[in-house]
Amino acid sequence: MKFPRNARIFRGQLDAAPFAGVFFLLVIFLLLNSSLVFTPGVRIQLPEADGQAMAGVAKPSTIVAMDLNGQLYYENQVIQESDLRQRLEKAVKIHHDLALVVQADKAVRLEAFFRLSKLASEVGIGEVLLAGRPPAYSGAPAPLSFPMK
Repeated sequence: MKFPRNARIFRGQLDAAPFAGVFFLLVIFLLLNSSLVFTPGVRIQLPEADGQAMAGVAKPSTIVAMDLNGQLYYENQVIQESDLRQRLEKAVKIHHDLALVVQADKAVRLEAFFRLSKLASEVGIGEVLLAGRPPAYSGAPAPLSFPMK
């Protein structure tokens, strides 16, 4: 049985409006998801730490950030060491067993970190932890191992 063909080959000009609409939608999606969007804040590159070293804190904690120039940030504000001492003393009075998490840039000298940990111990904070980030994804899948029989 032979079916009749009623489809004809289109030989006119293509309409550009649908293509332009899809193009502009793609541009909008790419702009919204791109890194061109400014994120306010101070750029801090945390040092890499493996999964073993990245344990959480079970007790109440407070966070102090330190950029690569050694500038301190507490509660999203720039702060001097003398003011930080007073604020940490108030925090220790509220939470007696407090831990200090330091988010220091990986380019910060160890002297600045030790100075901050000394300040924390002087105000009564017993535990000072250095924050880290997980290692970058290598892209290579883990090798599979199958038991040989």
